[in-house]
Amino acid sequence: MSESGPVALVGPTATGKSELAISLAARLGGEVVNADAMQLYRGMDIGTAKVPPAERAGVPHHLLDVLDVTQTASVAAYQCAARAVVERLLADGRRPILVGGSGLYVRAVLDDLEFPGTDPLVRARLEDELASLGPAVLHARLAAVDPVAATAILAGNGRRIVRALEVVELTGRPFSATMPRPGPARYDTMLIGLDRAADDLDARVDLRVRRMFSAGLVEEVRALEAEGLRAGRTAARALGYQQVLAAFDGEYDLVTAATETARATRRFVRRQRSWFRRDGRITWFDGGRPDLLDAVTALVGG
Repeated sequence: MSESGPVALVGPTATGKSELAISLAARLGGEVVNADAMQLYRGMDIGTAKVPPAERAGVPHHLLDVLDVTQTASVAAYQCAARAVVERLLADGRRPILVGGSGLYVRAVLDDLEFPGTDPLVRARLEDELASLGPAVLHARLAAVDPVAATAILAGNGRRIVRALEVVELTGRPFSATMPRPGPARYDTMLIGLDRAADDLDARVDLRVRRMFSAGLVEEVRALEAEGLRAGRTAARALGYQQVLAAFDGEYDLVTAATETARATRRFVRRQRSWFRRDGRITWFDGGRPDLLDAVTALVGG
């Protein structure tokens, strides 16, 4: 790996990626490139644990606060924007530090990953079939036309099955042809993973959620609701935000909203861990080790 190429810091929520990214960028003469889908949104600060500008140690950050909450986050659009930022930083002699827990967004930058277009009519028809027939029937249909994709997609993941069938219908090619292909990461990127012991990380998640609610998450959601948060296809589903909106709707009280946010976040952490652990290119570090910055710096060079 090049000692001047990008570094990607990945791993589950609440492991300390943002703090390490800032310290590493400061040490290596780099800049941070956000790879967290929900930190793309303006105003979604407390609930996404976005590092405030005053705490970024003067390190420039890219691809934060680029979408309104009414806009739909697109991994294809992110891929284009993030690669442009990475290539500009490399041309300027600055080291990109890509950081985030959105696995598909990271892979979109670093891997040979295609994003075929969509057709609203085809999508609507398939979604109607999903609602009437159930995911198992559509999964069987996918297995007949693209067994590789069917093996990779869980039989209960209706949204993903619909997308796969849509791509097959629109392109005449297997959906699996658009899936990431193994190989070295683009730009000679070094992938670093942060994780912690499960009990430790659960405790950190619980503490983070308590602090978010104490810091004004409810007020943040109320303000974003006035800006159209409920109309956002992706922003309104963000952890914490969807639970507070449910409390606003009377489904439960705000104390329960905090409990549900912590529970959902712990489940999300397990999904993130499973996703990233499948990538053999990642070198893993314990996010709690006292010499973390020095150890990572020694590995990536600087």
